[in-house]
Formats: sequence, structure tokens, C-alpha cells
Amino acid sequence: MISLFGSKKPDHPMAELKEARKILEELPADDAFKCADELTHWLESVVAAEGFKAEYRAQLVQLLDETAQTHLRKLARDYMVSPRLARYQEIRLWTAIHEYWRQASLAYATCVDLYATGAKGAEALKGSMPLLLVRALRALRTQMKWMHVRYGPMDPSVWGVVAKVYALAENRKLAHSSVTVYPGIPGDSTPEQEFLKAVMLSASSPDSLLPLEIELCERLIAHFCASFTLRLDLQPDIAYWIDLATSQAPLRLARPPQHAPTLRFFAAGKALEDLENLIAAVRTTGSVPPQVNLGGTYPAETVLDVLDHLALYWSHQPPERKHQRHRVKSRLNVTHGYDGVLAVLGGCGTPDTSGAETWIVENVSVGGFGAGIPEMKGDWLKIGCLLGLQPEGGDNWVLGVIRRLQRDNPQKGSVGIQTMAKSAQLVQLSLGGAGGETGILLGDGGEPDGEARLLLRAGVFVPGQNMEYRKGELTCLLMPQGVVDSGEDYEVVKFREMIRDASSDE
Repeated sequence: MISLFGSKKPDHPMAELKEARKILEELPADDAFKCADELTHWLESVVAAEGFKAEYRAQLVQLLDETAQTHLRKLARDYMVSPRLARYQEIRLWTAIHEYWRQASLAYATCVDLYATGAKGAEALKGSMPLLLVRALRALRTQMKWMHVRYGPMDPSVWGVVAKVYALAENRKLAHSSVTVYPGIPGDSTPEQEFLKAVMLSASSPDSLLPLEIELCERLIAHFCASFTLRLDLQPDIAYWIDLATSQAPLRLARPPQHAPTLRFFAAGKALEDLENLIAAVRTTGSVPPQVNLGGTYPAETVLDVLDHLALYWSHQPPERKHQRHRVKSRLNVTHGYDGVLAVLGGCGTPDTSGAETWIVENVSVGGFGAGIPEMKGDWLKIGCLLGLQPEGGDNWVLGVIRRLQRDNPQKGSVGIQTMAKSAQLVQLSLGGAGGETGILLGDGGEPDGEARLLLRAGVFVPGQNMEYRKGELTCLLMPQGVVDSGEDYEVVKFREMIRDASSDE
């Protein structure tokens, strides 16, 4: 146990506020990464140092955190909007951001704990407790957000700290105390609002969103937060709950939990109606209203994807599985990306499976399956990634898309895969009478007569341009109806198909 109080002056470079400010003024203002790294280490040292009075320790933590905000915003912006970061750059940025918020969470939780346990001198923190509680909950939520950005692994202890910090806010009648979170940054908040932001982010299925979509999701949650509902008892429109006595993440209300005074029930409340109004406004105008702060300007289509996702999970009845899943255990050969699928289908002549990995199927349903990844290789795993999938012992390749991703640890993970097609056939396409391009004709036995779905490399499809391919002696004319799915390197396009005898062209 660290001795927090002593009669001697602490042996620390920031033992005096004047020296602390001088150290912070000497940070390289033009190097956000270095600043964040140094501030992370200062937070760690302030928490670990012996001899600080509780009030001064809290004052230092707040000063360090306020100094870090500009640099953290820059790093986060670089991470989210930089096109195609190299793997080492992505890991470097993510580590710097996540580690800062992990240390900030620990620092604020330490200050809150001093007050909660009645440590010597901690009564002096009473006046600053609303701010300390708000910042503690925000730091914890931001730490979890950055865990979600890389799809885990999630630290299960974080929810336990969130629960304890918020429970203290309620017990001390501080849950509704409003404070300005950071000087110079617009926006007041309360401990209850910060708690709601954390639980609503968890309830919004971030494991099925891309990193930028998670960022937009967090921003939209902050925008609607004042309209969220938090209750001590179950109400008809409540979809989720959490137990403040445990370290368990929020759960969907599949069935009512056993009553306990520590249960809290929450839902979107009036925010659901506000969300639907925003969706209508964006669809009508093609832009996001200026009062919605997303931290940047984004295409309306990107924002609408996130808004529609939130509408689904904020509903009074969140989505359930369309098809029953059955537990199985079998091996699966997996290739990824358009080029990987093309290779195993023989797009370069002979089918090439040398790049395939082996995963473990854990459950299956009509619409897809879940699989465990024994060893994560490379950085290609992401939401929306195209997969070619071949059951062990089979010779057919099924095509699918990753819709959910979770890292259990840095080496292992699990994915939810939506089946795109149960069969695939290579076809040589003529584009508007011009040169050829290889496409992949998709089939699952359920296509209506006269319709076809074609998987194409991203950039090949031109709206309005017809395509043709040969089927024996026949020529198949494909008239585009629109893109129905897309990813980083592929598009799935729906066509009307007309078949004519090639001899008619002679």
C-alpha cells in the first residue's frame, strides 16, 4: 500500500506547483506524440509518488490532464482520418492514446478513492469532487472506446471501476452536479451523463463498427446524452441494464434480472425520436446540421450508416438474431480480400490456396457463423473485410463478410461472419464493349429470375455501364441496378440479366 501522506516534502520533480508548471511549459508543443508520452509518464509518477497531500495530488492530475487535451485531440484525429496508416504507425498512435487514457483513468480513480475511503486530508477534495468524478468517468469511457477501436482485448476490470465511481457519485448526491469539464472547451457535463455515455457506447454494438464509425458513434452519443433515460426500476421502454455491484459490462434485457438495489436500467429514451429526426434531416438535405458536433466534416452517407446503426440498437427492442445458431466445432480454410478470393477460385489459372489460414467454426446459422481465430496474422482483419471460406474436407468456397470482430488477447480473437454467397463462379466480363475484367458471379440459390449479383474489384463498376459475359454459346447482358454492398477492395453490384443467342449478333 502506497503511503500517501508524510511529514517530509515529497521527493518528486513536481512537488511544487511552480516547478510542475515550468516542466509542462518546456514540453515540445509541436510534437503531440512526445507530449502525450511524457504526460503519460508524469501521470504515472504522480500516482505512485509518496508524500503528496490528497488535494495537491488531485490538483497535479488535473493540471497534467488539461495540458494533454490538445495533443490527444491531434493524435486521435491523425489516427482516424489519415489514409492507410502503416501498421507500425497505427500501433504507435493507438498505444500512445490508449496508454494515456489508461493512466488518466487510474490517476482520477485514485483521487476518487482517497475521498471515498476517508483518507487523511481527503476531505479537502470535497469541493472538487464533481469535476473529479466527471473526469474519472470520461477517462474510463475514453479508455474503453480506444479498446473498441482495436476490437479489444477488453479489460474486464474497467467496468468495475466505472460502477464504483458512479455509485459514489450517487451516494454522495453528486450525480447531477454540472461542471465545465475542461477549461476553454465548450460543454458542461455531470457524472450521470458521463456514466450514460459509457453504457450507451457499450450498448451500441461497437464491435460491429469501423474505427471512424466508433468515433462518430461516440460523438453522436454525446450529442444526444441529455435525452437518455436512467432508472432504478424496470420500465416498458428499457432495453439494457447494469449492476453497479459487479464488474460486468452492460447487458441487453433478454429477461429481467433478479432484483437488487444496485441495478440500473437505461435506454435511449427521447433521444431515439431525436435520432430519427436527425436521420430524416440528413437524408433530406444531404448534410449534417451544424449544431451536431462530429469533430470534423464527413460524407452524409458515412454519418447515415452510423445513425442507422444507432437507431437499430437504441430501439426499445434491439435486434435479435434472425436465425437460430447451433454450436459446432470444425475447421475452416480462410482467405481474405478480393485478390485472395480470386486466387482460390482460380482467377490466375490454377486455384492457389497457399495464403489461406485455418480458423475454428464455433456456431452456424442460416445467415452466417461465428469463428475463433487461433492466431491473428497481419493487420487485414477489420469490419467489412471480404472472406473466402472452405469447410475442412470440402471443395466449395463460400463467400462472406466480417460483421463483428473481438480480440480476446493480442494473438487470438473471434469474428461474426455474414454469408454473402454459398457459391461463386469466375466470369470474364466485357465492359461496354471494351476490354475484359474478371468478375465473380455470386449464387445462393435464392436469386429471382432475371437478376444477378456480381462481385467486382473496387473501381471497376461504373454506374449505368452495361457488362457482358459468355455462358457457353450464349451472351449474358448485365444491366446495373446499383451497388448493394462494398468494402475496401470490392463492390457487390446487382444486375438485371438478359440472355441472348450469340449468333444473333452475327
